[in-house]
Amino acid sequence: MKILYLDCFAGISGDMFLSALLDAGLSFELLKAELGKLDADFEIEVTGVKRNGITATRLVVKEEKTERGLKEIVEIINKSKLEVEVKQKAVKMFKRLHAVEKKIHGRVHTFHELGLLDTIVDVVGAIVGLKILNVEKVFAGKVNVGEGFVNTEHGTVPVPAPATVELLKGIPVYSTGVTSELVTPTGALLLSEFVDEFRMPEIKIESIGYGAGGKIIKNLPNLLRVYLGVGESIEARKILIETNIDDLNPEIYEYVMENLFKHGALDVYLTPVHMKKNRPGILLSCLCREGEKEKLVEIIFRETSTTGVRIFHPERVELERYIKTVNTEYGKVEVKIGKYRGKVMSISPEYESCKRVAAKRNLPLKEVYRAAIAGEGKIHPAIHQKKLRTDS
Repeated sequence: MKILYLDCFAGISGDMFLSALLDAGLSFELLKAELGKLDADFEIEVTGVKRNGITATRLVVKEEKTERGLKEIVEIINKSKLEVEVKQKAVKMFKRLHAVEKKIHGRVHTFHELGLLDTIVDVVGAIVGLKILNVEKVFAGKVNVGEGFVNTEHGTVPVPAPATVELLKGIPVYSTGVTSELVTPTGALLLSEFVDEFRMPEIKIESIGYGAGGKIIKNLPNLLRVYLGVGESIEARKILIETNIDDLNPEIYEYVMENLFKHGALDVYLTPVHMKKNRPGILLSCLCREGEKEKLVEIIFRETSTTGVRIFHPERVELERYIKTVNTEYGKVEVKIGKYRGKVMSISPEYESCKRVAAKRNLPLKEVYRAAIAGEGKIHPAIHQKKLRTDS
């Protein structure tokens, strides 16, 4: 899965976001072609700059400064030749921005600074840029918002600006004491609309991009850093659910385990423990994928007497596993083979397959197991010999 991570150590703005994507490998020609579908008069200039010794990309939109209201912006987007889903997403974002402005300032005729073409380019460019890069999930760290005051069309307002704060609801923020507006309303809008989780994901980094802002800030490189790479999907990530129980009828545990397995648990096991006041209890552990978490937690609450569960994200190293059919003196039997870094690490007869052969030929199950290992051992003699020594 393609992942984008935003390192907002100096905040974020719309132009910084697009600049960082370009620096990380987004094709300028493809981006320019998509933005060219807008029925508007503007030019894009992309240059290389340095901030505190770090080479970065800086994107600037050149236009005649004309303020627009929501109706005019929606008209520009809907008249464009952009794909329908891009139009719908862009219109949705501007309607949200309009609602925020209206909540703070009352009746809104124009967007003032946010009604310029560069904001439209930033929003549409962000949508098509992520699409071109095939980004499936976006993550971000805590966001540095700055502090102080900034002059706007509405007068002097505190940093972060009121519209920005409204859009940052639910997003982890902080300030290092830099007296500057580090997060713009457009930047906050992009964070709230695109970021799936505010944490560092497990990611194999393929490229890094630095997008430069227009201001030069003392003792802080005014940059947005992005990591572009691949990682496991959130839904497939493994989690461990645990809870301690000391007052449940033991007969119920079998039913609970069956239900958990039925609804996607990868493993369920019970561990005897001693709890407070030295009461004997059971530690119920359930390993599952992130996508099944909510359903399995609900089952545990519904079927047991517990009042709370613990959620862990364990690091799990797995063998590459596959099933192979081998010929034995008793017929074909399936075996499970595990590899690590291309090397065979384990061979294990598949129980159900061996059980069928044993029943059909009226043989001891352990004899079919032996034959299965011997059959695979003809191809992997080292493993076969190891197995024979282990079994003896």
